[in-house]
Amino acid sequence: MNTRIFFGKTDEAARLPVYMTTVGYWEHQFETERPEGFPDYQIHQVIQGQGRLIIEDEGEYIVGPGEVFITYPDIPHEYRPITDHWELAWVSFQGREASQLLAYAGITSSGVYKLRKPELLNALELLLVREEGTGDAMNAADDRDSSKHLYALLLDLKPLLIVSDNDNDEMERLKPVLRYITEHLDQPLSLKQLADVAVVSPQYLCRLFQKALRVRPVFYVNQERINRSKQLMFSERELRIYEVADRVGYENASYFCTIFKRHTGMSPEKFRKLHGLG
Repeated sequence: MNTRIFFGKTDEAARLPVYMTTVGYWEHQFETERPEGFPDYQIHQVIQGQGRLIIEDEGEYIVGPGEVFITYPDIPHEYRPITDHWELAWVSFQGREASQLLAYAGITSSGVYKLRKPELLNALELLLVREEGTGDAMNAADDRDSSKHLYALLLDLKPLLIVSDNDNDEMERLKPVLRYITEHLDQPLSLKQLADVAVVSPQYLCRLFQKALRVRPVFYVNQERINRSKQLMFSERELRIYEVADRVGYENASYFCTIFKRHTGMSPEKFRKLHGLG
């Protein structure tokens, strides 16, 4: 395969749950510095060779065959080859469901992940081949097909990623904390309180969450509260927004609405209307 890059070309694609912005392949990836990050989500798969990846606030990694590195929008990072030959394929994407599909695969932040097989991801290869075939004639129908392949790629990541033994050990240590969160979502949950459940320091608890779930404890708690609020809006439709907020641990309804929109891309009112609950 020769070096190539293709772009999504129609504005209509932005209406899709996920849509491709670029897809490409480098026979040799050159040094890339992004002090302000990149505007889209990106998945890079290493085919051959090794490179160095540095992500602000996350750390430094050596990445090679059988690994993917994923960057979230606007997160400063840089990567460069450390071998004479560093072969990569990548796809950039956006969409209101992008973060949720990554979270489904256990990916909630920029980082490096190991694959069960080193071969080029099938859906990524299909994207590369398809875009080559469309050329300049790409239209809305092509964007829809590209979105289908991208959706399949994100959906298939979960069974393709390897969970390390350390991740399993850390998850076991977190289980009492996760259970406590589930049972006390309607109450204030401080970091110290959760750390006491695990019998560790707050700092160590943050490291456990980051390693096992790749999120911070506060993000996880908010995520669980938002999920519970959705269930309440379905099961108890008579509840007002401030009552839903109170039932999931938010004393301030405005703050609840802010967190809800941050996690779902829409307000609680819009969520209700969208699902015929209003």
